[in-house]
Amino acid sequence: MTNTKIRLLLVDDHKIIREGLRSLLEAKPDLEVVGEAENGQEAIAQVATLQPDIVLMDVRMPIMDGVAATREICQQFKAIKVLVLTTFDDDDYVSQAMRLGAKGYLLKDTHSDDLATAIRAIYKGYTQMGPGLLEKAIALPTTPPQPTQLPPELAGLTPREREVLCLIAKGANNREIAQTLYISERTVKNHITSILSQLNLRDRTQAAMYVSAFLPLLHS
Repeated sequence: MTNTKIRLLLVDDHKIIREGLRSLLEAKPDLEVVGEAENGQEAIAQVATLQPDIVLMDVRMPIMDGVAATREICQQFKAIKVLVLTTFDDDDYVSQAMRLGAKGYLLKDTHSDDLATAIRAIYKGYTQMGPGLLEKAIALPTTPPQPTQLPPELAGLTPREREVLCLIAKGANNREIAQTLYISERTVKNHITSILSQLNLRDRTQAAMYVSAFLPLLHS
């Protein structure tokens, strides 16, 4: 049995917050804080040196903010995952961070047990969003360019898979999708597995974000 711990880098411009997070997270036997940074520029340097598994990233910081740092880390260090942990739930922050490569967005009032659970899920490759933040993450800009046709991977879905995907985008769970389409939950799971495979996505959160711009075309 492996005793490998998930290695974390804490990025926040307030030392007291970093200290509090370190204390809470290192109380979990499978988590280890390997470093700290007080701005995005420091975070990039620390990532290069320490190679953590996950970076817990604040948004508003001096010198370089968390959104810019997220972009650089996700571009330069493909294997390292970023979890935004902040007090700010502005639509622009949430949407930008997720589109630039963050694997999760949580608020600082998240319970320590829930934060630890989210870290473990992100480590395994899942996406984690705080309550009410998925809608902000997939929110379109005020004047978005409207796609005129479906990309090939979406066009290749069956009519039933499109229906399932549209319901996922609306936030429906497997049971609700099954009831709406009069099919079994097992069939729903099979459809979702097929959809994620064809679209090369990890989970239903990514699917909802991906398909949001194409919903009018899927319904047409």
